[in-house]
Amino acid sequence: MMAPSSSPAGGGTLLAIEQLNVVYGKGRGRVHAVKDVSLSIAPGEIVGLVGESGCGKSSLGKAIVRLVDPSSGSLRYKDSNVALLAGAELKRYRQEVQMVFQDPYGSLNPRMKVGNAIIDVLSVHRIGRDRNERREKVVELFESVGLDPRWAWRYPHEFSGGQRQRICIARALSLDPDLLVADEPVSALDVSVQAGILKLLRSLRETRNLAFLFVSHDLAVVRNLCDRVAVMYNGEIVESGPVAEVIDRPLHPYTRKLLDAVPSF
Repeated sequence: MMAPSSSPAGGGTLLAIEQLNVVYGKGRGRVHAVKDVSLSIAPGEIVGLVGESGCGKSSLGKAIVRLVDPSSGSLRYKDSNVALLAGAELKRYRQEVQMVFQDPYGSLNPRMKVGNAIIDVLSVHRIGRDRNERREKVVELFESVGLDPRWAWRYPHEFSGGQRQRICIARALSLDPDLLVADEPVSALDVSVQAGILKLLRSLRETRNLAFLFVSHDLAVVRNLCDRVAVMYNGEIVESGPVAEVIDRPLHPYTRKLLDAVPSF
C-alpha cells in the first residue's frame, strides 16, 4: 500500500484517517471490507475515491460518518477521535460531517413533502426558533441548490432524479457541514444531469469552503471535479496523489486498468 498523499500546503487537515479497518461478520462469513486505509482531507478540498463496485468505497464512507464502526485504526476529525464520540458530541459531529447517498429515489420519504423532510432535520438539531424560521431556511436551501423554493412543498415522486439529488444535497447542507461524503452521487443520473450536479458541488466548495470525499467508479468524473484522488482496490488504497498526476502517470496496474475502461477524457 502506498503512503497517503498529503493535504495541500498550508491547508491544514480536517479529517485524518490512519490504518483504518472495517470488518463485517465473524468466522467463515467474515468480510474485510476496508484494509489499513490512510487518507486525509483538508478544509475546502475535494478528494476523489475511485474503484469498482465492492472494493470498499462505500464502507469507508459509512465509517467516516459513523454508520458503521471501524474495527481498528484511527479516524480523527479536527481534534476529535471520532471513534470515542458519543451523545451530544456525536450529534455535533454528524452535523459537521454529512453524507449524500447514491440513490436519490430511496433517500427521501415518499409520503413526506420534501420541505418537511428538511424541517424535521432542523427540528431534531434545534436549528431555528420556530417552524416559520425553519421554513425560511428551506427556501434559502432550495435557492442554494438551484431549485424553485415553491417546489419544497411537493412530494418526491414529483421530481426528476437530478432534482431529487439536489434536494438530498440541500438536506445535507441544512446543518452547515464542513465535510460532505458524497457516495456515487451522480452515477444514477443521466450524463446531461450529472454535469449540473458537478457544477453545483464545485460552487458549494467555493461559496461554503465545503470539503468533499467524492466516491465514484468514474475517473473521468473525478478528473473533472477533484483536487486529489485515491484509488481503492480490494479494500486497500493502492495509489493516491494529485488528480492529474495519478491519471496522466498511473503507477499501479489497477489504476491503468480503470483508465483503460474510460473511452475518452
